[in-house]
Parts: sequence; structure tokens; C-alpha cells
Amino acid sequence: MQSGHSPTLFAAFLYFSFSCCIWVLNGAMAPFIGETFNLSPAQKGLMLSVPIIAGALMRFPLGILSQYIGRKKATLVEMGLIAVAMLFGFFFVKSFNDLLAMGVLLGIAGASFGVALSLGSGWFPPQHKGLAMGLVDAGNVGTAVSVLVAPPLAQ
Repeated sequence: MQSGHSPTLFAAFLYFSFSCCIWVLNGAMAPFIGETFNLSPAQKGLMLSVPIIAGALMRFPLGILSQYIGRKKATLVEMGLIAVAMLFGFFFVKSFNDLLAMGVLLGIAGASFGVALSLGSGWFPPQHKGLAMGLVDAGNVGTAVSVLVAPPLAQ
């Protein structure tokens, strides 16, 4: 493990945790969003599924981007786009259609899987890559953090 780079591993974990937290934010805030926009159960389901689908579809382009500009730069680009998505949600979501557009933008955060895992494990030799990827993948805890932190903040 000494041959790897622990600060990059920790940064990849934080990046993945933050991304997972943002990715599922609509789900954490669903009771409040549903009440604000008077959503039907079908609309809530669509609102919750859009970020998941968008994240899955955006992994391929983000992977290509990281191949051409590097993992660290691709991470910075994605974090910038996540900031834009959050600003869009804060300032421009006024209707259900805007909410769906916000879901697509939240999907950007869901695209972080490939870049975060390769960023964290890229500095480690083959015999330690699995452990490094597992440590970065523990960033999925961000989904739980989102559900624990966002609703009390909304109240």
C-alpha cells in the first residue's frame, strides 16, 4: 500500500461521496418536493428515476472525457457541472418540467462511478487495486448522508 498515493485515494472517496449525495438528492427531498409541486405518485416516480437513468447514460461520455483529458481534470469538470446543476435547481426550478431537467443535471453526479474508482485505484499496483477501489466505493455512503442531512435542512 505504500506504493500508492493515499491523499488521492482519500480525495477520490470524498469526490464519490459528494457525488452520490447529490445524485440522490431528489429522493431525499421527495416529500418536500412532492408537496411543493403537488406531484402525483407517478410524477414522483418519474422524478426519482430521471437522475438514475441520466447518471447511467452519462458514465460513458465522462469515461471518454477522462481518457482524453485525464481523470483529475475530468473530475474537476464534473464537479463544476454539478455546481451548475445545483445552481439551476436553486434558481430556476419552477415547474415539474424544470424538476425533470434538474433530474437530468443531477445525473451528472451519478456518472462519477468510473472516474472516481479509476482515480482512487490508479496509483496503486495491481495487487492493491481491489482494496483501493473498495475504499473509494465506500463513498456510496453519500446516499445515506443525503437522506440524513437534506430533510432536516429543508425543515
